[in-house]
Amino acid sequence: MHSINKIGERFWYITPISLTDRPILGMVVGNNKTLMIDAGNSEDHAQYFQDELLKMGVPNPDMVILTHWHWDHIFGLSGLQNIVSIASKDTKKAMEELIPFSWSDEAIDARVKEGIEIEFCARAIKEEFTEHRDIKIVLPDVTFDKRLEIDLGGVTCIIQHVGGDHAADSVVVYIKEEKILFLADCIYPNLYAVKENYTINETLRLLDDLEQFDAGTYIPSHQQPITKEAFTQEVAKLRTIAAYTTSCNGDQQKITAAYEAHVKRELTEDEVETIVNFVNGY
Repeated sequence: MHSINKIGERFWYITPISLTDRPILGMVVGNNKTLMIDAGNSEDHAQYFQDELLKMGVPNPDMVILTHWHWDHIFGLSGLQNIVSIASKDTKKAMEELIPFSWSDEAIDARVKEGIEIEFCARAIKEEFTEHRDIKIVLPDVTFDKRLEIDLGGVTCIIQHVGGDHAADSVVVYIKEEKILFLADCIYPNLYAVKENYTINETLRLLDDLEQFDAGTYIPSHQQPITKEAFTQEVAKLRTIAAYTTSCNGDQQKITAAYEAHVKRELTEDEVETIVNFVNGY
């Protein structure tokens, strides 16, 4: 089940659900306007978040920002038609490519076979849309290029394109006064590839960009919010494995041995998976 939580004075979020791939959605409440972060993976997802917040006295959003084009972040937009939707130009372009698609089981399965869709997403879409499959791709009202700043009244949201292997159009939302950085999915690997992967140069560039923000809390969309200390540890892991991938010429055994020597313990499942992802992208 979802739960609704608050961080600081201005930020609320709904916890993720892995079975149906429901990501964290955020709500930033200013004195004048309210901004929702991501539209959810369905109208039901977006509506539930709004309904639960209304019970807590949090107003419905005036605007919604889309962090990237993946289905679990945009399919709820059709239920948010009375508010202004915002996305990068690249996100809008990627969403336009989804408009001709049919979302029947047969059509989704065919796209998986063609390599257009991935099995995990196909399964999650079927789990989320069990009773009806009336999915409508709605395009954003407002687009921007690299950076956008929104003053909600007493709180400022800086929306910045950062890209990354997961989705080239990824943007982050920095809630300045709360020192919260909404990462969305940007720090995750590329899932839409023959083999799930990280590439060295793109990962290092992304980490450089993310470290420019003065944040105390970080929100990755499919986990729990993490502290600055935990984020710093994640960055160190990615940088170190990237460095060993280079020095070991993508040799998985050598990278594993080098990283084990570095941490002086057996590797976690997450660390092993990260090494495999860098090897796949080498």
